[in-house]
Amino acid sequence: MRCIIVSSILIRIMTLTKKPFGIVDGNEVDLYTIEFSDHLKATITNYGGIITSLFLPDTNGKMVNVVLGYHDLASYIHDTLYLGAITGRFCNRIEEAKFSIDGHDYKLAANIDPNHLHGGVKGFNKKVWEVINTKESPEKVEITLQYVSVDGAEGYPGTLKTIVTYIFTPDSWQIEYKATTDKATIINLTQHTYFNLSGDFDADILDHELQLNAKSFLPVNGESIPTGELREVADTPFDFTTSKMIGERIALDEQQLKYGNGYDHCWVLDGLDNKNAGSLYHPNSGRQMEFFTTEPGIQFYSGNFIDGVNKEGNNKFEPRAGLCLETQHFPNSPNQSKFPSVELRPGDVFKSSTTYKFSIK
Repeated sequence: MRCIIVSSILIRIMTLTKKPFGIVDGNEVDLYTIEFSDHLKATITNYGGIITSLFLPDTNGKMVNVVLGYHDLASYIHDTLYLGAITGRFCNRIEEAKFSIDGHDYKLAANIDPNHLHGGVKGFNKKVWEVINTKESPEKVEITLQYVSVDGAEGYPGTLKTIVTYIFTPDSWQIEYKATTDKATIINLTQHTYFNLSGDFDADILDHELQLNAKSFLPVNGESIPTGELREVADTPFDFTTSKMIGERIALDEQQLKYGNGYDHCWVLDGLDNKNAGSLYHPNSGRQMEFFTTEPGIQFYSGNFIDGVNKEGNNKFEPRAGLCLETQHFPNSPNQSKFPSVELRPGDVFKSSTTYKFSIK
């Protein structure tokens, strides 16, 4: 569909198109393209709810893609980096791939042995989601995806119905999550897009400047499992309360940085409700991204383990070619009673919201 809005100072064209992208397990996979002229262009597939590209202008108006992605479905099928995908039922790690709820013990898939990561062997990133609705206007486009995860999938209790809505405007991308269950279960959803605001994926993200509204973070053990401590960031390399270049302290001789080979930790966000979580800025291009969320935490991953080439040989990304800013509840929350609860029960509705706002600084 093509929409045009005209005023004395603005002529904007919005287009929404769909084309076939392939077939997975007998299910059709499509690729949707949203474009606001001279402002934003995004491509989305219902395989994993993946954002395959996101084009933004720089200070000179040059539009380039600023997220890591592939050109074909086969590469996403073989991908192990969760590029651009919805991750769940439980994003991040669960220690020893187990948890208890209401006196019942559950054993999950130990896909990063002995622990559980991002939903298991075949999490939400490897599922074909159903596009149940699209809405478009000159100022906003919505794509709503749904996936029903059956009781026992990857070891999780309950049939979980999850609905994710992507809302794009000329200068923002909003993600709305909803979920219901028929049995007491746990849930923690995030979006795993890798950003590089330079648009040059042969360059690393160490020259980006990051600011996080977080006075504490979660230290981890050698398997990247939070210890349960909330540690203040003051006087540590984890202090991004004011904007700092990512590469400034990433190579310091500090145990937590050694565990993650850089940054791969969850920060505890300040404030309540729809928080202003922070911002990311690339000085050379002028591109800036602010992020807002209802979640209590944000996992900043500096792409330390991007591994060069995938099984299909199409991934040429090197370590730190992109970074993730994953809004979420805390890792291993089911096994840490002092962390915010991730339980979802019949009759309740899980809701979460995250917005990335783009501008030129």
